[in-house]
Amino acid sequence: MAADLLEFGYLLVVLALTGAIALRLGLSVIPLYVIGGVVVGPYVAGRLGLPYVAEGEVITLLAEVGIVLLLFFLGLEFSLDRLRAARSNISRAGAIDLLVNLPLGVVIGLALGWSVVEAFLLGGIVYISSSAIVTKTLIDLGWIADPESEPILGTLVFEDLAIAVYLAAVTSLVLGGEGGLAAIGRSLAIAFGFLGLLLIAVQYGTSLFTRVLDVENEEAFVLRALAVVVPIAGAALALGVSEAVAAFFVGMGFSTSGHRETIERRLTSVRDVFAAIFFFWIGLGTDPTLLVAAAVPLVIAVVLTTPAKVISGYLGGRVYDLSNHRSLRVGVGMVPRGEFSLVIAALAASGSTQVMREVIPSFAVGYVLVMSALGTVLMQRSDLVERLIFRRQSAGADS
Repeated sequence: MAADLLEFGYLLVVLALTGAIALRLGLSVIPLYVIGGVVVGPYVAGRLGLPYVAEGEVITLLAEVGIVLLLFFLGLEFSLDRLRAARSNISRAGAIDLLVNLPLGVVIGLALGWSVVEAFLLGGIVYISSSAIVTKTLIDLGWIADPESEPILGTLVFEDLAIAVYLAAVTSLVLGGEGGLAAIGRSLAIAFGFLGLLLIAVQYGTSLFTRVLDVENEEAFVLRALAVVVPIAGAALALGVSEAVAAFFVGMGFSTSGHRETIERRLTSVRDVFAAIFFFWIGLGTDPTLLVAAAVPLVIAVVLTTPAKVISGYLGGRVYDLSNHRSLRVGVGMVPRGEFSLVIAALAASGSTQVMREVIPSFAVGYVLVMSALGTVLMQRSDLVERLIFRRQSAGADS
């Protein structure tokens, strides 16, 4: 027990240090949390004979809670009424984003000789932008009050809903694939049946969600919120459904309860601590030597998916009738990848093939590190990107 507590203390020290470095450099904390996990994990510090953090059951459980709370908070930002009000532009911009980026990842996977399921996992990893990184950077750069924030946030909403369906399907494919088509069919039926019940609860259970948190005491409030989302996520996982998707729907249920702001104020620190452990845990399970095996798909994916995301985001901005310059900002703003890609990688690691267990998780870590840093820099230097692109267009038109 003493050794476990000391190891957990070591973990917290590393998270505190990497977080401080990220703040000093002006970078997102997510990639540095992952790097921290890699460095002090069994594949780096362990091989060097240094003290290291093992990927034990306790840390894995805490990481699962991190996934749950991340998606729960994202669900809080959406309500069915809000989605209906802006459904036309969100649907059009989101569909462009989906149809450009997810198939591109699938094609890359198939071109590498991967199976359809493995390629589908790659498609999801390169498709989904990081809501956490993008939203934080929008606030930091002051874009949140600009017109381009609307299509960016709208597309993120679409992606979050699309990835909920995607995760439900891919969980069944990865975890139920060994039993053949019949097992996959049963897994899909259970997954969508469970999510259907949650959707009904979101639609008609507003009063119930309200009464659950109708308490003044802060401790009781926090405990009640966790006592709803964590057991439901656990039940989903036990049924072979993504716990992240279940938590997302629970968050949507609470979004219209009248307690959303109180939840965010009282649980944000709790979410951030467990989310940090989740990103650290992803690093713990990453063997840097396997990045060599993922180097080819990583380079191909970065080279192809960066301009694809910029183009699809630009087209999404045009759907909202923005100017060329602001539409380009939308495209640049969608480049960062992060938490969802790592969630998919964690799911892939429980698969049955070597590509799922080793190559895809290593690829995802490298991809998130590159795309989160690249995307943040592109957003910070968007003025330079605009001048470069539109100057070339003007030169081409003049010639």
